[in-house]
Amino acid sequence: MSDKTMIQIRDDGSILVRGDVELLDAEGNKFETKPAFSLCRCGHSSNKPFCDGTHKKIDFDSKPRV
Repeated sequence: MSDKTMIQIRDDGSILVRGDVELLDAEGNKFETKPAFSLCRCGHSSNKPFCDGTHKKIDFDSKPRV
């Protein structure tokens, strides 16, 4: 894997994060993360801020483009 950090917004799904990233909550507490992880974008995950796949069950629809 590259040393480069990558953040990818997936169509109708999560935000994929790869690389050395510190993820902090609003109070500055650090979340434990792996080298690659997905963040919830649909707002319905039971494991926020991480994705648990719920977007598939609720037919989340979002295809952002730059």
